[in-house]
Amino acid sequence: MEEPAVVDLKPFLSYLEENPDYSQLSPELLEECTKVVDSFHHTGVLVIRDPRVNENDNWNFIDMMERYYERAGTQFYNGEKVAEVHPELHFQVGATPEGQERARNHCTRMQALPEGDKAISECPPQFDAKWRYFWRIGEFADSESDYEFNNVSPGDFPEWSEIMNRWGELILEGIKTVVRMWEAGAGIQPGKVLDMMRGAPHLLAPTGSDLGKYQKGTVFAGYHYDLNFITIHGKSRFPGLSVWTRNNNKISVSVPDGCLLLQAGKQFENLTGGYVMAGFHEVVYNDATEAAVEKAKTESRSLWRISSTLFGHLRYDVSLEPMIEFEGKYEGTRDQVLEKYPPMTAGELVKEELKQINLWNGN
Repeated sequence: MEEPAVVDLKPFLSYLEENPDYSQLSPELLEECTKVVDSFHHTGVLVIRDPRVNENDNWNFIDMMERYYERAGTQFYNGEKVAEVHPELHFQVGATPEGQERARNHCTRMQALPEGDKAISECPPQFDAKWRYFWRIGEFADSESDYEFNNVSPGDFPEWSEIMNRWGELILEGIKTVVRMWEAGAGIQPGKVLDMMRGAPHLLAPTGSDLGKYQKGTVFAGYHYDLNFITIHGKSRFPGLSVWTRNNNKISVSVPDGCLLLQAGKQFENLTGGYVMAGFHEVVYNDATEAAVEKAKTESRSLWRISSTLFGHLRYDVSLEPMIEFEGKYEGTRDQVLEKYPPMTAGELVKEELKQINLWNGN
């Protein structure tokens, strides 16, 4: 399998209404759950249709973020202070301006990519030309870490909290349902991994890339993996995302209408001892982006590329020691896997990754 699976969540959701423990599945439903497991294993990516998600919610969210980034970008380019930027909070709430985040150095891996599947990103990696906004979704854990913070709202957007929370909660439920299906397909006790997400610092994280300022060839997000558990995206108005499968085949991603895209992150990789690998990807202003820009100009639409993204996390006190259920499925002995993925908490992993991508401000 080199193409991500497309899975309709509706049959599984209907089953959950009568069977909340999802321990006894029909062969048909089990096949769909196995499809989820296989897609994450082989490609690191999954596409879902979720009947709870109205695509208009995605467009309303993107409309608001376009207006926000147009305002914040103008302030930033004019040398003015953007009130929502908080480096003292490690950029973990509010806005992160362009030129701040930089992908980890994966040059050795990039140079080994097959011809025809090369990344566009530079080596060593340059600072990303994208903006990002972090907005916390979901309940807080009983014990707080020293880098979980209350949300920051722009004062000139009275609708901000309602729109952010609605979209964030919708797509977070999509991740949770997929996790249930993944548990069932992988033969894991129902709720074991889902419980690790309770109280986690899930972050709605829309990016903004100014296609009116930059030209074709610009790298908005350098070749990288996500540090969290599972990332989910709605459809963007502009293409540009490419992902690499487990076998390092490059796929240009186009999210089908009415669908959501999920990607495995580093927490997922550590938890499974590499059975699921964090998916590498990049966002580049390419030929398809340029064509969409020209179309947007004729329609007098915003030229900001918005990704309607949420980072689903595991709770920071969760141990990422490779799960015993995957012994025999990952490469090497358990001792070898533990050497590659030494036990650490999700919080420790996040802190180390933030340091590496220039977002951690302090020790």
